[in-house]
Amino acid sequence: QVQLVESGGGLVQAGDSLRLSCAASGRSFVSYSMGWFRQAPGKEREFVAAITWSGANSYGDSLQGRFTISRDNAKNTVYLQMNSLKPEDTAVYYCATTIRGLRRGVNDYPYWGQGTQVTVSS
Repeated sequence: QVQLVESGGGLVQAGDSLRLSCAASGRSFVSYSMGWFRQAPGKEREFVAAITWSGANSYGDSLQGRFTISRDNAKNTVYLQMNSLKPEDTAVYYCATTIRGLRRGVNDYPYWGQGTQVTVSS
């Protein structure tokens, strides 16, 4: 059974940085892509970033440059480094995984974590 556990969220001030982690377990993740999504109150879940097993990556609109996704395949862990945080980055951040390649759609990811709250105060 696939399990994804996010950590690293919290309350920070605008301009601060956070690094989120997502530990995956329950199967081999060779060839699986890992993604980060976020959902703010009253809004749809949106794509943040994704990375393939080999390290190719993709970012949501306007996030590249502030956010960096990476992964440690030996630890089955994916990271999201978030810099220069803004109040509009406030959301629950979810980790997800898929065999379908570098995808940006919510429906392309069959496995999800429970999420970690990120709150950015102004």
